[in-house]
Amino acid sequence: MPLRKITPGTRAAHLRVGIVLSRFNAAIGEPLLEGALRALGEAGADESSITVVTVPGALEAPLALQRMAQTGDYDALVALGAVVRGETFHFEIVATESASGLASVQLEFGVPIGNGILTTDTEEQALARASVKGGEAAMAAVEMANLLNAIDED
Repeated sequence: MPLRKITPGTRAAHLRVGIVLSRFNAAIGEPLLEGALRALGEAGADESSITVVTVPGALEAPLALQRMAQTGDYDALVALGAVVRGETFHFEIVATESASGLASVQLEFGVPIGNGILTTDTEEQALARASVKGGEAAMAAVEMANLLNAIDED
């Protein structure tokens, strides 16, 4: 039997995408969102197939993503935000728990989530990465949605 390879696609024209944007560190969130929307547009996503919601911070993102996944209305989800290290242990808690929450939601509902929640030491580091990371997170979600569709069809 020959080797089978399933190649994921990066087109988004047929996908419904939900984006959850943290309002905390809003100056970083805006370029994250711009990067995600730009990447989705370049991948062929229609603006009417994209829903953007905001939440107070990174810890609230998993709950919003869970509710969006529960609706069955989305093929892919994207989490955007920034957690910048401070002088307390709070950074580790928020960074770890938000990432864990995202992973739990995508595994529970089978809806891919592109993780665009930056975890950096400084705001400058986050701003330098924001536009690129927003696009990368959106495209990771698109690629995984296409891969899951291809597996289901195979």
